[in-house]
Amino acid sequence: MADKDPRLSDTSKFPDPVYKETVLRPLFDGARNHHVDGFRRIDRSHLVMLAETGILDRAISARIAEALVAIDKEVDPATLVYTGEVEDFFFLIEKELKARLGVDIAGRLHTARSRNDIDHTLFKIGLKEKIDVLMSKARTLLTAMIDAADRQKSTLIVAYTHGQPAQPTTFGHYLSAAIEVLIRDIERFSDARRIVDLSPMGAAAITTSGFPIDRARVAQLLGFSAPLRNSYSCIAAVDYTTSTYSAIELMFLHLGRLIQDFQFWTSFEVGQIYVPNALVQISSIMPQKRNPVPIEHLRHLASQTFGRARTVLDVMHNTPFTDMNDSEGETQGMGYEAFASAARVLDLLAALIAQISIDPERVDQNIRRSCITITELADSLVRIEGLSFREAHEIAAATAKSVVAAKGSLVDDGYAPFTEAFKHSTGRNPSLSLGKFEEIVSPEHFVAVRSRFGGPAPEPMQAALTAYRERLSSFDTEAKQIERNEAAAAAELEDKFAALMGDR
Repeated sequence: MADKDPRLSDTSKFPDPVYKETVLRPLFDGARNHHVDGFRRIDRSHLVMLAETGILDRAISARIAEALVAIDKEVDPATLVYTGEVEDFFFLIEKELKARLGVDIAGRLHTARSRNDIDHTLFKIGLKEKIDVLMSKARTLLTAMIDAADRQKSTLIVAYTHGQPAQPTTFGHYLSAAIEVLIRDIERFSDARRIVDLSPMGAAAITTSGFPIDRARVAQLLGFSAPLRNSYSCIAAVDYTTSTYSAIELMFLHLGRLIQDFQFWTSFEVGQIYVPNALVQISSIMPQKRNPVPIEHLRHLASQTFGRARTVLDVMHNTPFTDMNDSEGETQGMGYEAFASAARVLDLLAALIAQISIDPERVDQNIRRSCITITELADSLVRIEGLSFREAHEIAAATAKSVVAAKGSLVDDGYAPFTEAFKHSTGRNPSLSLGKFEEIVSPEHFVAVRSRFGGPAPEPMQAALTAYRERLSSFDTEAKQIERNEAAAAAELEDKFAALMGDR
């Protein structure tokens, strides 16, 4: 005898209590905490479109509009506790509509849409808002960095390669390198936002609808630049999520490298950055300690941000190209934690960069004992003495070796070993006088002669700073245009929705 079909005798009640607590309640709480305004805007925009296209009678549309307003006034999302009576927040709103309008009229709002296109639209609305806040903070950091680079464009520092003193440059030149990376990171964020700024509404479950919907109109009312063209892409191509979190991941990977340098430069042994007392903590037991702990917090918060963004990308890995929960509610909510820690980093780093300074005495000591201007001696021997660079390099290396062994400095102690090395290599005396030698191996001269495009000398530095400020201005202009567009869309939606209620 064949087994009885279990579907015919299944008397279990939905939802299962464990399923309710482990899945449905967290999803409901996430929607309540993050997406109430998005639901509201989607319902209103969709309703206006249904009325404008004639899919819904305007009188019925007006009744639905009045009920939505009543729900806004009478249901406080902050007080909602998930009971399991409805599956999710979407069905809670539908339940409230039914209580006010009856099943027939209430159910008409869902004409030509699905939770699939609603969900992805909610997530995009949420991401756009968070991206805009983070972009604003990134522009504030960029401003602080440009201002600091301008102030410090002539301030000498030791530049390191492989953890060792390499050449002198200026703090402004160093910051300019980080500025250019941040500009590119902001551009990646702008690109990600353009991907997010395409509306999925009207895709319905997968393939749009047989109703004569106006997808562009809903996109306009919701403040999107346009509808995303392919309806399957609307519910399957979650590259709006991966683009956003890839941009976060890269920005905070890059900022973490800058922060690590600051940590190294504030060490007692290096000490070329001074952190003011307002950003320093003392030891509870060691009276001599000045701990620049904000830099440590920046480092671990940048790493947390990177890790949270990477986790979102990892969740997307090897998922099917379709609508699936992997990219939705809880993953989106988890990603919001990356935005939260990212905001803390950007705020704190902007404050730090505005206040730190370079200790000129420590820089001078480190330059003197490391012979890092020796490259310019080799270059000058090529230009002045007519030597090949390889021979000039060997003479400069011998000079530096002697100075370091004697624990001296190139300026004060380098001329005699230089003369000896030059005679040994060429068989003649150098034409360089002591005064000329001292000028050549000074850090100020080293920087001044590096006046090529992108170098630390005053002329290329000023040109760079001008370019950075122009790019910052263009970012600000773009942000203001986005703000105006969003405000205009919100105002039009409220106006059209209010006009719809006037049809009663």
